[in-house]
Amino acid sequence: MSFDTWLIYLAAVTALALTPGPNSLLALCHGATLGCRRTLPTIAGGVLGFILMISLAMMGIGSLMTASASLLSLLKYLGGAYLVYLGIQLWRSPGLQLNIQDAVQPNWRAQCQQGFLAAIANPKVLLFFGAFLPQFMSPDAPFWQQFILLVGTFAAVECLAELVVAMLASRLRPWLSRHGSAFNRVCAGLFASLGVSLPLSQ
Repeated sequence: MSFDTWLIYLAAVTALALTPGPNSLLALCHGATLGCRRTLPTIAGGVLGFILMISLAMMGIGSLMTASASLLSLLKYLGGAYLVYLGIQLWRSPGLQLNIQDAVQPNWRAQCQQGFLAAIANPKVLLFFGAFLPQFMSPDAPFWQQFILLVGTFAAVECLAELVVAMLASRLRPWLSRHGSAFNRVCAGLFASLGVSLPLSQ
């Protein structure tokens, strides 16, 4: 891959990372309620999920799913159900507590799992990456070198974008001490909307 091609790819994945989605919403919610540093496991889980999706897409799983409409439909319903589940959990969660003694300490494993599952919840990501990534690959260059470059670039950009979202959201913490429950319910509604719309998308 030439440097010019990589710059085009970098611009494309930056625009993609800045597009609102389940993982950026999750980083927003956790950044606002837990703080930026404690959101790192969520971000790490999401990045790992995207790496898995890119890997599967480049191994041809996306083409297999395109050929099997029933499999794609099933995975879309499962992914949508998980996003609705996240919305329900967020709706039921208490508002932000700034008193550290009273606040519930976050579980980094659960956060990492949430980020990971949110990233793989939409099977159409496989189809997107399956069509998107080949545009930047050369048949004359070693596959694994290109794979590492493409995956590494996307992972770094996605991680940085979610980190910025979490940092900005953490500044809302004083406001959330008064309106945390309302914030949780707004985010819960967004998650539920994403979950319901996912199976209905073409």
